[in-house]
Amino acid sequence: MCASTGNTSASMAAYAARTGMRAIVVVPSGEIALNKLSQSLMYGAKVVALKGNFDHALETVRDLTSHYPVALMNSVNPHRIEGQKTAAFEVVDELGDAPDYLFLPVGNAGNITAYWKGFREYQAAGRATRLPRMVGAQADGAAPIVNGAPVSNPRTVASAIRIGNPASWEGATSARDESGGMIAAVTDTEILSAQIRLANSEGLFAEPASAAPLALLFRLVRDGKVDTNAVTVVVLTGSGLKDPDAALKNVEPPIELDGDARTLAKVLKL
Repeated sequence: MCASTGNTSASMAAYAARTGMRAIVVVPSGEIALNKLSQSLMYGAKVVALKGNFDHALETVRDLTSHYPVALMNSVNPHRIEGQKTAAFEVVDELGDAPDYLFLPVGNAGNITAYWKGFREYQAAGRATRLPRMVGAQADGAAPIVNGAPVSNPRTVASAIRIGNPASWEGATSARDESGGMIAAVTDTEILSAQIRLANSEGLFAEPASAAPLALLFRLVRDGKVDTNAVTVVVLTGSGLKDPDAALKNVEPPIELDGDARTLAKVLKL
């Protein structure tokens, strides 16, 4: 069982289907992208849309799993962190060493906690000669760690990080402080701009939450706080196809045309 804004539930439901286990997903009612919800439903999970925000959903799930024979799959589960940390191993294996910076979105803060654990373990094992600075991005309207206090009504276009009281708060601040990194907030405007820029320039369509750390990187480079020669990795945690509605509001719509090749060429100014 998990509380989710979409990505955790999709993964959990898929693995549950593969192993023949029962999956129960609790989502905040009206706060989750339909494309994400469809994954859990297709994988056969029992989905409950609970009134309130994600933080209420997580609180409810934690309460239930502490009193009934149900396993909690959110990032407070130490086994989940053990699995997530291996992504840091892959980064080092691909680059030959740890990067100078690791940027990623911070919602419930499991990823930044897990990546930092992985980097530290790889360095201790002699597989990396250094540790990266961990940089997390929150949205302005959902930035509890940046503000130093829970947000009762988090609001942002980036639904995957629309979380006001992260379960792995302590792990995130430890990763930030021990690595000499930072956790900062970006605006929805910056997020959507970075999302479009990434898609247009690299052919990568990422969901808004994944564009948040990229937006922060753009700002830090512009302000001279990150050197352009630094080895920097930005983690994209979700496909844009999971939450396309926000992106489609900011791009040119299809051209409706009734005509032949000559008409088409004229419209395209060929």
